[in-house]
Amino acid sequence: MGERLFVCYHEPVTGVYVIATNATKVRPKYAIGMTGKQRLSASVDSELLEAAQTAVQAGRADSVSAWVNDALVMKAEHDRRMQAIDTFLAGYEAKRGTITETEMEEAARRARGRATVVRSNPVSRTSRSRSGAKQ
Repeated sequence: MGERLFVCYHEPVTGVYVIATNATKVRPKYAIGMTGKQRLSASVDSELLEAAQTAVQAGRADSVSAWVNDALVMKAEHDRRMQAIDTFLAGYEAKRGTITETEMEEAARRARGRATVVRSNPVSRTSRSRSGAKQ
């Protein structure tokens, strides 16, 4: 088997250490200053427990606890970002007025116009049903 490459870096935006293995597996690690752990008892959907166990078996997580901890880190960071967006939008709208549906549609249109297509053989929207399955 070939040599394994491990890369560790600090993500400045989130304050999380990240370890990349062969540039394919990326696992968030604890932020600086985070000390100790507390035991947690939680009920989860059986599908989520299976996903965690599969991740451990595939080597994408050290343990189910680590997998759950990583999920909680991602959720906490997501919530922090959503709060930051809410704060930004409230300040923006306080200064400039409410953002209208037309303004949002125009911004979405401009963003789509600048997007890079990554699918080499795009599926036309008319060839899919509402559920997403090909007809």
